[in-house]
Amino acid sequence: MNLLLLEDGDFVAEGRALLRGRRLTHLHEVHRAAAGDSLRVGRLGGLMGEGRLLRLDADAAEIEVLSLDKNPPAKLPLTLLLALPRPKMLKRVLQTVASMGVPRLVLLNSYRVEKSFWQTPFLDVAAIREQLILGLEQARDTVLPEIIIEKRFKPFVEDRLPQLAAGSLGLVGHPGAYPACPRAVEQAVTLAIGPEGGWIPYEVDKLHEAGLQPVQLGERILRVETAVTALLARLF
Repeated sequence: MNLLLLEDGDFVAEGRALLRGRRLTHLHEVHRAAAGDSLRVGRLGGLMGEGRLLRLDADAAEIEVLSLDKNPPAKLPLTLLLALPRPKMLKRVLQTVASMGVPRLVLLNSYRVEKSFWQTPFLDVAAIREQLILGLEQARDTVLPEIIIEKRFKPFVEDRLPQLAAGSLGLVGHPGAYPACPRAVEQAVTLAIGPEGGWIPYEVDKLHEAGLQPVQLGERILRVETAVTALLARLF
């Protein structure tokens, strides 16, 4: 936790916050903090600054917010379309997406996405939010990405994707005899990454019809979370 994120419900008075639960445990066991320590703090959805730990005991941590005067880092100019990964991988991908500054993530169905994946409790709003916050804390950011869930591939790609991708460079990450993924792009990007095993040809064709050009990262077949990191690092 490189940034202590504070939410509206944490504040008990102007400039004073009380923390329990996961963040309290982290202050005890990882930070090994003590009263008087300075902490990097941020207000969820707002600014970042400095705080001071006034009290730390088994029940709660009391934080004095000394300043909130720094903007969070800029988001990437990106909309990421991601075929829903396996539930355990989804947790890691959500953290990665938040850490790397993706402002909008669309979790999308695909032929190779098992139906059972859509039943996972990790898709609950609270569960998604928990993983995103972990990613924000890691990267010292305060702004949650927008998460859109699309369970029907064809209606989304035909009816909504063209408008969503309008004015951006549309790309589909997919192994094969396609051009290499561009580097250091200086414009907005809409990027689609498939499931393990990749998009099926029909899906690649439909994404292409919606304005997304297939590109590849080489001969190696990558896990979804690795592909996300590699493609974002290459593009931006």
